[in-house]
Amino acid sequence: MQSFWHLTAPAVATDSFASQQRCDAVIVGAGLTGLSIALLLARAGRRVTVLEACKVGALATGNTTGKLSLLHGTVMSELRERAGDEVLAAYAEANRAAQSWLLTELFERGVPVETRDAVTYVTHDSQRYLLDQELDAAQSVGLQVGHETAVGLPFVPAGAIRLQEQAQLQPMLVLGALAAELRSLGGAIVEGCRVLGVTESSHALTVETELGPISADVCVQATGVPILDRSMFFARVGPLRSYAAAYRVSGTTLPQSMYVAADSDRSLRTATDPNGNSVLVVGGGSHVTGRGRDTRECLNNIEAWTLEHFPAAELLTWWAAQDYRTHSRIPFAGPIPGGGGRIFAATGFNKWGMTNGVAAALAIAGELLGRPPAWHEVLRDRSISMPEIRDSASKNLHVAGRLIGGWVGTQVRARLDEDSLQEGEGAVVREGFTPVGVARVGGEICRVSGVCTHLGGVLSWNPAELTWDCPLHASRFSATGQRLEGPATTDLKER
Repeated sequence: MQSFWHLTAPAVATDSFASQQRCDAVIVGAGLTGLSIALLLARAGRRVTVLEACKVGALATGNTTGKLSLLHGTVMSELRERAGDEVLAAYAEANRAAQSWLLTELFERGVPVETRDAVTYVTHDSQRYLLDQELDAAQSVGLQVGHETAVGLPFVPAGAIRLQEQAQLQPMLVLGALAAELRSLGGAIVEGCRVLGVTESSHALTVETELGPISADVCVQATGVPILDRSMFFARVGPLRSYAAAYRVSGTTLPQSMYVAADSDRSLRTATDPNGNSVLVVGGGSHVTGRGRDTRECLNNIEAWTLEHFPAAELLTWWAAQDYRTHSRIPFAGPIPGGGGRIFAATGFNKWGMTNGVAAALAIAGELLGRPPAWHEVLRDRSISMPEIRDSASKNLHVAGRLIGGWVGTQVRARLDEDSLQEGEGAVVREGFTPVGVARVGGEICRVSGVCTHLGGVLSWNPAELTWDCPLHASRFSATGQRLEGPATTDLKER
């Protein structure tokens, strides 16, 4: 499993770890948000170090579909309903600013950007009202969105709306360009450096890592969901895992816009391989991490849908990504409660991180440099809406049910014949009172604790990605127990 973007982009140059160094800012996470914040601070003369637990772009940015668009499916109408017109206007302005900033940066560096229209469509007449609501919300903030009939798909949707002249990117080339300038300004990017915690003194923070401590004035978490969490962000956001696949399609003219289905989670765009050939990128299969379905079914559904509409499609690669959305649908960017004004976080991009992630960078860097954008004040200081309270309560009651259910045995087998496990299969079994995760990967039986190291949820096996996924707050671990992503900070113990 490797994204098309990772397969077709050169490696990003990075730096070695320097123990006991002192920085103005430590940025945790080397995705689009983290590198954008770091670059903005470095341009202002700040000493910046970016710490990445795995590789640059390893998570959301390197596994996105790379749409730099202001038409976000049905997000604007949902946001309007939950938070009102003032917040909607600020959200639109934040995304405009982010799109403009990133396009300018890429143009100046000669990074390829393909101009495409953005299309949101529905497949059933009964769902056309979703388009009407989104059209009204988008037009209320000045976006030139209109109804469309001919959208260029190999089937006729029940309805569609279009926003012209948006952009699609190769996200790893974007990260490479940002990283190169950051390093030229004296900033450092360190891969393979997991952050374990942070301690505070009156004059500095000490960021504890697996490679050693780093002292800094501020620490910014650009990690999808905060890992140095002092305000229970894990209970304020919902995790969503989704899948994508790239196909070579011979003898067919591919659709030339960027498409999102409002009444399903289907996503389409084209991309260009290193030889200049067009490929089709199809996304879908969205679900709450660790819950509810065989992840192989998600991939099979993408494959079946693609072959139905593009019979000549040949699979090149597939991948998966994890994103988070707040219960209010408003992305968060700013200092976290309990962090003394020195620990910041960015989260809740709701699958639109190409613009929301950059907007978070503009907001946090602006705040640290004493010139926050006007729209940031509205988004940061908005009051909690009733829809958020209801949604948050509902989601966390469900989480509590999963926690209790896992421990009383709804997710745990009483026994398992390990010899009968096929390659790629796994299950949680009970040994005494202890859940143990057992899986066969690479011909070997792997046995680890079946309990998440974050808050004790019983894990679920993900047969598509060969990982242990937590159904509570979406921490993920490899078959042998290495922590991959989510709010957990420690590995599973081998059993």
